[in-house]
Amino acid sequence: MYFEIQRLYYIMLKIIVNAYTVCPDMGSEPGVGWNWCVNIAKYCELHIITESEYKDKIVARLKQIPYGENMHFYWNEVTPKIRRMCWNQGDWRFYYYYRKWQLKTADIARGIVENIRAAHGGTEDIILHQLNMIGFREPGYLWKVAKEYDIPFVWGPIGGLKLFPMSYSEGKGLKMKVFNKLKSNITKYQIRSNSRVCKALHTADALIASIPESHDAIKKYHNLESIVIPETGCFLNETDCVDKPDVNNRFFKSELNVLWVGKFDFRKRLDIAIRAIAKTEKNVNMTVLGSGNVKQVEKAKNLCRMLNVADRVHFLGNRSNPEVKKMMSEADVFLFTSVNEDTSTVVLEAISSNLPVLCFDTCGMAAVIDETVGFKVPLTQPQRSVSDFADKLNFFNTHRDELLRLSNGCPARAVALSWDNKALQVLAIYNEIVKKRKINR
Repeated sequence: MYFEIQRLYYIMLKIIVNAYTVCPDMGSEPGVGWNWCVNIAKYCELHIITESEYKDKIVARLKQIPYGENMHFYWNEVTPKIRRMCWNQGDWRFYYYYRKWQLKTADIARGIVENIRAAHGGTEDIILHQLNMIGFREPGYLWKVAKEYDIPFVWGPIGGLKLFPMSYSEGKGLKMKVFNKLKSNITKYQIRSNSRVCKALHTADALIASIPESHDAIKKYHNLESIVIPETGCFLNETDCVDKPDVNNRFFKSELNVLWVGKFDFRKRLDIAIRAIAKTEKNVNMTVLGSGNVKQVEKAKNLCRMLNVADRVHFLGNRSNPEVKKMMSEADVFLFTSVNEDTSTVVLEAISSNLPVLCFDTCGMAAVIDETVGFKVPLTQPQRSVSDFADKLNFFNTHRDELLRLSNGCPARAVALSWDNKALQVLAIYNEIVKKRKINR
């Protein structure tokens, strides 16, 4: 009954959302945009301004889902050329066009505000939310609209503030070290001094940080508080359909089956995972899902041959999402060796599949993984990390009951990290903002 009362209250709120990319059944930024919106729409009326790349998929899905009538889309289209720039990570030219897109989005938001005000006679139940893309470098202009109309403004999840750990640049040469150092210095300068970033931060009624490092940077450079809510979440229906492991079928087989998933780019540090396997007992095997360019794939396979683990590390390439989830439900440990992320979707998928996680104590993983579902090793330097991961894998190999304990802890953690729980956290933020505004008027 309380849940329904809360829902009836929140449905009166009208949230104008700036979400550059939104798409159902996708990961990364499009999935972040869709899943935040579709879950908040259970309780609020959403007016979502987005790019039109996935328009057909969105329109088709809206007809199939509950609360779809609460999601109103406004299309702010860009050219195919700009779309290619967007998805070509590292193409800095995109930010020029992205800023122009944000200016037009602000104009669309003004029109929505005017229409709501004309239809309902006021703006007291409107909130502006800068949602994605989550990188802090482009805060958009909803903060400016908020000041013009005296409307609450929320920004987040805010990401992109994690600095690359320089000790993990070894092995990539001077060019990579210089690039990572330069990028870190630019990041610190922009969060501290960029005019629009500063204005957006200080205009916001509430800030949402994607990971602890984002929270700490906002506090350090602006003395502002933010709430840590990972940008991605768990789907509870997945934990319902995954069979819970029993002592005969999963964790107590003769081999320990380790799973690694990701792109073969440098920050994922697949080499650390391979070197760790080389230091484990002979019955510890690893399956690698994902791929890279020809040079990256060959380099990984050559490392396996050099370390004499080619027969224990199996490269299966890119697989569909259902295949990945099936392999997660059958594996013993999910090994995640990335050193520079916000919150990776595959980590949440592992938890949803009742798969214990072994990762670094950094980035989004630091907030998501706790002692009920996995173990974290500290960021030190690569060789030390290889030994740390190998020691923990050998421990799991001889203590299979510990894997069973961690697997049994996954369903409760999945609930805490679920999309619906995330939506309720955001709704609580909205509610508090509106309450404070009404008290102060």
